[in-house]
Amino acid sequence: MIGYLEGTILHFESDGILLLVGNIGYEVLLNPQMVEKLMSQGSNETSVSLYIYYHQTERQPKPVLIGFETREDKEFFQTFITVDAIGPMKAVKAMTCPVGEMAGAIEKKDVSFLTGLSGIGKRTAQKIIATLHGKVEKFIAVTGDKTESIQDKIHSGMHPITQQVADVLVEQLGHSQTSAKRMIKEAFERNTTMSTPEELFDEIFQEKK
Repeated sequence: MIGYLEGTILHFESDGILLLVGNIGYEVLLNPQMVEKLMSQGSNETSVSLYIYYHQTERQPKPVLIGFETREDKEFFQTFITVDAIGPMKAVKAMTCPVGEMAGAIEKKDVSFLTGLSGIGKRTAQKIIATLHGKVEKFIAVTGDKTESIQDKIHSGMHPITQQVADVLVEQLGHSQTSAKRMIKEAFERNTTMSTPEELFDEIFQEKK
């Protein structure tokens, strides 16, 4: 099983690259934005590192290698293809914008955004939301839209780490619900990079020292 490749681009294909690794050339399928990014670098000799999803089934006997720039992108892709009627080939073609933006649209139930993706119609967009809503929050931070996404979730009580921290503040430390929410909100306003309860606690109590 191939999970990672690092090599040099021999040439570009319509939907991917031929990647030279050692003395072997691998045909690697890429999402449209990744192809565009590599082509913009302007050289066929560009060194590339890719996390690989290896796809082969009875219906698809010829192995297909699908490449991703980061492990997070690959993980989102693997989550994305759990949606009924979205196979690996359709999924990679649909990834025409950053993973964080796609995840944000799913969490906001934004059907119009999802139907703007390649090959995604309204019914499929609704299936995506029904299957993945609440499961892709962690991918939202991948984009530069992180501050807005976090603040939206704080106000809605949906940010994955706020409830854990709020419970401790109220049940163990004696703060009121209102006070706990205010402390968490102010902590995120000071620092939008936190991703664990420990980091949030540190920020809350750092301010009080």
